[in-house]
Amino acid sequence: MSSKPTSEGAGSERPILTTRQGHPVRDNQALRSVGERGPATLENYQFIEKITHFDRERIPERVVHARGTGAHGYFEAYGKIGDEPAARYTRARVLTETGVRTPVFVRFSTVIGGKDSPETARDPRGFAVKLKTVDGNWDLVGNNLKIFFIRDAVKFPDMIHAFKPDPVTNRQEPWRFYDFVSNSPEALHMVTWVKSPWGIPASYREMEGSGVNTYKLVNDEGVAHLVKFHWVPKQGVRNLTAAQAAEIQANDTGHATRDLYEAIERGDFPEWEFCVQLMSDDDHPELDFDPLDDTKRWPEDQFPLLPLGRMVLDRNPDNVFAETEQSAFGTGVLVDGVDFSDDKMLQGRTLSYSDTQRYRVGPNYLQLPINAPQEAARPRTNQRDAQMAYYVDDAGNGGKLDRHINYEPSSMGGLQEAPRPAREYRQWVEGHLGRYQTSRTLDDYRQAGERWRTFEDWERDELVKNLGDDLRQCPEPIALRMVWHFWHCDADYGRRVAEAAGIDLERARALPPLAGKPAPNQHRPVPTYTDGEPEESAREEAPAK
Repeated sequence: MSSKPTSEGAGSERPILTTRQGHPVRDNQALRSVGERGPATLENYQFIEKITHFDRERIPERVVHARGTGAHGYFEAYGKIGDEPAARYTRARVLTETGVRTPVFVRFSTVIGGKDSPETARDPRGFAVKLKTVDGNWDLVGNNLKIFFIRDAVKFPDMIHAFKPDPVTNRQEPWRFYDFVSNSPEALHMVTWVKSPWGIPASYREMEGSGVNTYKLVNDEGVAHLVKFHWVPKQGVRNLTAAQAAEIQANDTGHATRDLYEAIERGDFPEWEFCVQLMSDDDHPELDFDPLDDTKRWPEDQFPLLPLGRMVLDRNPDNVFAETEQSAFGTGVLVDGVDFSDDKMLQGRTLSYSDTQRYRVGPNYLQLPINAPQEAARPRTNQRDAQMAYYVDDAGNGGKLDRHINYEPSSMGGLQEAPRPAREYRQWVEGHLGRYQTSRTLDDYRQAGERWRTFEDWERDELVKNLGDDLRQCPEPIALRMVWHFWHCDADYGRRVAEAAGIDLERARALPPLAGKPAPNQHRPVPTYTDGEPEESAREEAPAK
């Protein structure tokens, strides 16, 4: 029987959340950023403390994505994005040069379960690609569902804690998952996907992949476009019902690893087409969602998937530990011509992922063959020593004198800066430094409702059954709130979930909106700080220059 919290003490005095330094945490909902859509700033100490501690919570397996498998292969660019030359949008050679097979290593995974958990688990699937280009590594780290549960990285440890086993019962408790989700309406879209058959791909070969976050492509003129990256399987997409997954799990907890390995061994090499969605690099106020919000999909009728290249996996690892388990990915590992956007999940992941690898594998994880760049992009740095260093000289074949100079600049030799591009990309940034709530919240409900209506009948039936089974295990206040959310996504969606969960729909509908959040299917009227203060008042109070 599931362990549930009681309502006792819910309205009583509760302890104050603090940092590990004992400082009161007055805002645990958002990173500080320059304006609502601007970049996060490095002095987000509260976030840095939180995420770096989170990265070190478990050793030695990954905190998330522990259960996985991998394969080697290659990527080939078409030289075009859709019908246009790729160079119009990017100067990245890996995306513009044809006739080149760029080596890749791909690691597929589940997210929440441990290293020996079943691959039939209902969970997003990780889809991490390391492209070893002639200009250095490019890591595209994403999942199979194109979106995520949250849009601000400061909430990532909270989300994973809620989804992981209860620290007391050591079981994944549905009430913990829905308690978090019921207070985070932006998660409704992802929940609708995960609790449908799309939450259990039939195999790694038969699932899509996506970079999830919004990036930028930059061309030789220094012009940027917002971009979403997608992997489309040539094998087609196939998902499982809960009953089908249970039948497989009864006999094989690693069916997806076996399927990928055996397919490659028999020469049935899986292939994906690499596609992009493009958007001009501006605010796009005409859209009901923020294109930097990773809980939203870009509608494909407005922003079509444009083919860019293909990826083939044709070789299994020789040693699973040395290659698959020690492979290390980071969202900050980009090549020239691919750049960051101000997506707040991307900015937080960029610190967290590489920090995790330095902790889990070690500070010299990039010296391991599975992670090291190809020889044409051999690393030469002034970084030195640390645990398990084995390169004698990162500076390469520069002569004996160079080995004395592990700093820059120097008039005596050593490494020097690379030539700068003819035209740099320089983003204009202006705004108040503060913690913001997202203004464009209308699609928190609408995209989930649209997804419900586009599912096939059997997918809707499966989704309703899965949600009903879960909500029957939750305290009534959580179940009522979830039905309220689903009803605001789509009335039929909410009605059917209420019936499956044994919840009184009228009681659920009578709930008030969440405190501090706009009513469903509405935007906030103006940019707003997380304390509820509109940005305009802050601007009016700013001292005159």
